[in-house]
Amino acid sequence: MAFYRWCRLISMHVILASCMLVACGGGLSSEDRDETFAVNAGRDRSATEQSEVTLTAQVSYPSGDVTYSWSASPAMLITPSDTTASSATLTTPVATEDTDYVISVNVTDSAGQTASDSFTLTVTPENVPPTAVIAASQWPELAVGTYPAGVAITLDGSNSFDEDASTTPAIVTWQWQQTNGDDAIISNDTSTPSLVITTPIADDRQTLTFSLTVTDAEGATNTVSQSYTVLSASETTPTVSAGSDQAVFSGERIALRGAATSSVPAAYPIDTLWTFTGNAEPVIASVTAADTYAVAPQVDTETTLQLYLNAQDSFGNEITDSLTVVVRPFPVRVINDTGMTLQATNTTLASAHQNAWPGQDGQRGADVLAQSAVLAKAGRGEAGFDFTKLNSNGDEEDDEAAQFSCVRDNVTGLVWEVKTNDGGLRDLDHRYSWYAEENNGGAAGNINGPDTVCSITSCNTADYISAVNAAGLCGFYDWRLPTHQELLSIVHFGRAALPRVDSRYFPNTGSATATTLWYWTSQPGADGVSNDAAQNTWAIDFISGVDNFLNKSDPVAIRLVRAGR
Repeated sequence: MAFYRWCRLISMHVILASCMLVACGGGLSSEDRDETFAVNAGRDRSATEQSEVTLTAQVSYPSGDVTYSWSASPAMLITPSDTTASSATLTTPVATEDTDYVISVNVTDSAGQTASDSFTLTVTPENVPPTAVIAASQWPELAVGTYPAGVAITLDGSNSFDEDASTTPAIVTWQWQQTNGDDAIISNDTSTPSLVITTPIADDRQTLTFSLTVTDAEGATNTVSQSYTVLSASETTPTVSAGSDQAVFSGERIALRGAATSSVPAAYPIDTLWTFTGNAEPVIASVTAADTYAVAPQVDTETTLQLYLNAQDSFGNEITDSLTVVVRPFPVRVINDTGMTLQATNTTLASAHQNAWPGQDGQRGADVLAQSAVLAKAGRGEAGFDFTKLNSNGDEEDDEAAQFSCVRDNVTGLVWEVKTNDGGLRDLDHRYSWYAEENNGGAAGNINGPDTVCSITSCNTADYISAVNAAGLCGFYDWRLPTHQELLSIVHFGRAALPRVDSRYFPNTGSATATTLWYWTSQPGADGVSNDAAQNTWAIDFISGVDNFLNKSDPVAIRLVRAGR
């Protein structure tokens, strides 16, 4: 028993001694412990595409502050990087298959010790289904989603999208289907981004429903449905268009290019009627024809008219459209119109008004006013021309006078020589070369060109002017050659018979069967210059109405002019 107590006491002393050694820092030395500076980036893991992943590094035995630097291979954005924070975050990229990324962390402590570690992050795809979208244009003047009967509508699915698409195109298939209402799909192919339908014509309004299923590149699908209201045949109003706004002068034609149509055959006939508001009254050729014209009223100041095309179909549906017309007073004329009142199409030339080919010469200007009998004239003349006959003394003659020597153009103020057929000074068959000592373009011309013929000594323009002035034609002594513009102003392009001039006021111009009837102007031509001298002069052909430059020695007719505005 005593021996047992002794042994127990010895054991207690040993244990106490051991405890005292531990408390005092005894045990293994620092050389026996593993105190290597190290970092642990974590274990390998996986995450779905476009998800947020938190990265955490654990450091062992650092000396002072630690700096962390995260990186990824292949590269991706890690936030934060290169800071003293032990954690960071990243957002995984889009993936179409499992993709491995190596995530690494490098650490450095205050003592300059470095360590690194990495793990593998496997990014797995997670497909977000696409979104199907159906769009259709709104029909004018109807509620959204409501359409007339018998019209074509395009259902557009091209704006369908896939928010996580990684390839192009994002949507690989479209599939349309009608799920309600009378059959409206007219296309044999319902697998396109858009679908054209024709709304049915029925006695009652109905609802059409269509579905669109789209599939993305990863095989996910989405379906959307859209419903539309279709009016009955009797509820479908006609479509009416009054045409374009216009601005015209008094007496010119207003093109009323109206149209009234319906998508429902039973709505015909459609009755139309033109009406107007404003402070002047246009003369409408046919108030019940949608496609017609009106003569603009005579106004003293700028006047605005509103013209309305009213339409009523066989169901009693009424609709109106309008256009605005600004009418201005016809300006005081200082030049002549062309004489052209015919209007052209692609294949014809006729006197009928052509709304489908607007803006023609035959729809505008003084010639049209004359055709509508609203053009005020001091004298008379074909189309828009306004001439007065003058006798040998320069006095006005009655319009019916058979004998007269000159003609006054009441538009331009020019007074023109009238040719004769008596073999005298002003005979229509005489021909002259061009000659002028001044204003000649550097070349005076030819005093007596070949093939010239006249009743004076030298057959040239200068001598002819001198002879006519010496004779005092119509009591005037200031006759001259006309300019290009002046001579062209009496050409009558709308005249069916030849020559192209009003023969009542300009008789004896020349033979209607002649190939050309050239008349000299006063203007040398820049074409045909030799040694800086113009060898040619402009002339006008009264057969074709065209101009051209002729050599100054050519034998050409003359019609002198004087005065003017």
